[in-house]
Amino acid sequence: DKAMKMGAPLIGLNDSGGARIQEGIDSLGGYADVFQRNVLASGVVPQISLIMGPCAGGAVYSPAMTDFIFMVKHTSHMFVTGPDVLKTVTHEHVTHEQLGGATTHTTKSGVAHAAFDNDVDAIARLRDFFDYLPLSNRHPPPERHTHDSRHRKEVSLDTIVPREAGKAYDMHEVISKVVDEGTLFEIMPQYAKNIIVGFARMEGRTIGVVANQPIEAAGCLDIDASIKAARWVRFCDAFNIPIVTLVDVPGFLPGSEQEFNGIIRHGAKLLFAYAEATVPKVTVITRKAYGGAYDVMASTHLRGDVNYAWPTAEIAVMGPKGAVEILYRGKAGTSAMFVEETAAYVDKFAHPLVAASRGFIDDVIVPHATRERLCEDLDLLRTKQLSNPWKKHDNIPL
Repeated sequence: DKAMKMGAPLIGLNDSGGARIQEGIDSLGGYADVFQRNVLASGVVPQISLIMGPCAGGAVYSPAMTDFIFMVKHTSHMFVTGPDVLKTVTHEHVTHEQLGGATTHTTKSGVAHAAFDNDVDAIARLRDFFDYLPLSNRHPPPERHTHDSRHRKEVSLDTIVPREAGKAYDMHEVISKVVDEGTLFEIMPQYAKNIIVGFARMEGRTIGVVANQPIEAAGCLDIDASIKAARWVRFCDAFNIPIVTLVDVPGFLPGSEQEFNGIIRHGAKLLFAYAEATVPKVTVITRKAYGGAYDVMASTHLRGDVNYAWPTAEIAVMGPKGAVEILYRGKAGTSAMFVEETAAYVDKFAHPLVAASRGFIDDVIVPHATRERLCEDLDLLRTKQLSNPWKKHDNIPL
């Protein structure tokens, strides 16, 4: 209550075995009182949970409703139902670590946002993380002094994207060459690796980074990546943190498993998050931006403030080979004709100029000037004012 009243972040250090059976309904009522305050504080002050021991039963739901959950490897565990109960009810034999350890929740379930080696390391990293956060939704993101000039040019960016369309590169390198002092505090680095999210700074000011990762699943958006990025975008929007998006996405990941598990609904979460965000949004397309994924990744159509493309960008409905196969399906022709048509498609669509001519791209920039352009735009957008229509609340496709 006081955190909301004073406008101060809330940090919870959790080490709990769950409700005390002896207290009966009183313990459950106490839990519910805490849950209610977690909900009321959501979007008002940042809430962080550091799990430093067991956290079981009803105790897991307070951390689950906070903005970030960090765990300590080998000593922290989170689960609703412990191994002993599972053994009795479902006859499963699992250890505490297998069921709810830090590795499980940072790589498989996506419940936790990071795992640290020990308690001392966890607290030290939590301090680093805290340094990026505003105090509340009424405060601006913090500014820190930096010696990194906005005019720094990274010539290596001009050749970082391979000439071969099917060859991958590490988007972490692009991020490190653009942000202040090459520093990124990555969130959920071991989960949904095909998308990168985290905090960085530009000219000392906190920004949220979202970037496709070509070396993981070619940077495709899947269910896990969509959920991960959507929650991140909504957090940044809630606390007035500008969002910089780096795009290299060939589309949504195809496959019956993705369709059966609801890629349409989950992909819509990221679309919804970007569309409703009112903070400054600056986007750079480094290579591929195909199909619906182009729209989703902070395109100008979703009120993106500034949208750039590198000369290597390809903005189209789909890739050349797939497009030609569909366009000429059922038509007779030689393999040479298909090669010729594919080359014609590449010449017509595999570049950013068509999108730029429609006004969907604000400028085609040389990669080494990316940092300077982003700094200029973020500085200009500091006074941005934008609001959504009044509503009780939205109805994001959960």
